[in-house]
Amino acid sequence: MHCDPRFSRVREVFERHFADGEELGAAFAVYQDGELVVDLWDGVADRHTGRPWERDTPAFAYSCTKAVTATVLLQLAERGLVDVSAPVAEVWPEFAARGKAAVTVEHLLTHQSGLPVLEEPVPVEAFEDQAAIAARLAGQEPLWEPGTAHGYHALTYGFLVGEVVRRVTGKSVGELVAAEIAGPLGLELWVGAPDDVIPRTARLKAAERPQALKVTEAGAAPTGEGAATPGAAGGAGGTGQGRPEDLVAAMTRAALDPQSLMNRALGNPAMHRLQGGANNPVILRAGWPAAGLVTTARGLAGFYRSLAAGDILRPETLREATRTRVNGPDRVLLLDTAFGLGYMRPSLTFLMPSGSAFGHSGMGGSIGLGDPERGLGIAYVMNRMANALSGNLRGIRLVEAVYQSL
Repeated sequence: MHCDPRFSRVREVFERHFADGEELGAAFAVYQDGELVVDLWDGVADRHTGRPWERDTPAFAYSCTKAVTATVLLQLAERGLVDVSAPVAEVWPEFAARGKAAVTVEHLLTHQSGLPVLEEPVPVEAFEDQAAIAARLAGQEPLWEPGTAHGYHALTYGFLVGEVVRRVTGKSVGELVAAEIAGPLGLELWVGAPDDVIPRTARLKAAERPQALKVTEAGAAPTGEGAATPGAAGGAGGTGQGRPEDLVAAMTRAALDPQSLMNRALGNPAMHRLQGGANNPVILRAGWPAAGLVTTARGLAGFYRSLAAGDILRPETLREATRTRVNGPDRVLLLDTAFGLGYMRPSLTFLMPSGSAFGHSGMGGSIGLGDPERGLGIAYVMNRMANALSGNLRGIRLVEAVYQSL
């Protein structure tokens, strides 16, 4: 392990989490101005076998994937292969069906397309054919007029953006990440884990299902498959923050209602029906572009280091992509959300100490973020999933400790 003395506060917080029994296994990494200043790991990768968490132990990072997928598309936009402001139907003609002719690529990246739910139940194994899933979405009618509201597309985001990528290049997001980003930069980061990576991937431990909702400084989210804070999908369609007790009541209703928008958005595909859930090799190798990232903390922090340094996208492209496009009430999350072009921006669901930070968090509490103004790339991955109601304060504390150390 390595921790620059300037960031000793970070190491203290990391070690305290283990001493207090909050962690099972975890890793945290920080790059500043291109230098790896924090590289910490500890605990066990598999509680059943006692396998220790090693320097190269990767973890499944759920929705942290979305920022990587957005970056692939933005690379194509830089090359003139995709116009973010143009209708999706220009590259995917079938998508124009059922009132979607005017839906733009930007609408997909900012969760405004009105397609957060795959309406027909589909077995998890069928999601191997991502183009077929995208075709199902192309045949659906939006749940709201695209461009008039936003709602977190927890899983459909990846099949929608991924199909635009496939139509333009003939390749999957995972293939392009390997060829254009992870491979050239030497990053331990995969959208779809190779067979030799799966055995050393950390085994996730699901959070206990809590009995009551509460709001904490990390926000709030209801119980259910996929719910977590910060940044993972939570409630049903809401209209804003309101009083905390009203918000909690609405979240509770959504959590208990199988037909709520939240449960419909997060329940198809139903990962939990596979043996081991997200630990199943089917999920780890699937490479879903919304929730398929397998990465070490160092690999994900290195991704943001390279973004902040201009090694993946031109600085002007990144500035435009991280400009907040939507901010406020979320049709799928009750808490307000804020997004640039695929990147989360600071909000109640992406609690950051700096307004210049961008990135994405994932179910259970994993976090990846960059901050070009401070030259930072930061990532946290773990295998003890956060309680969906109280949020994962572990990652937030670590990020805060980094900024306090600057």
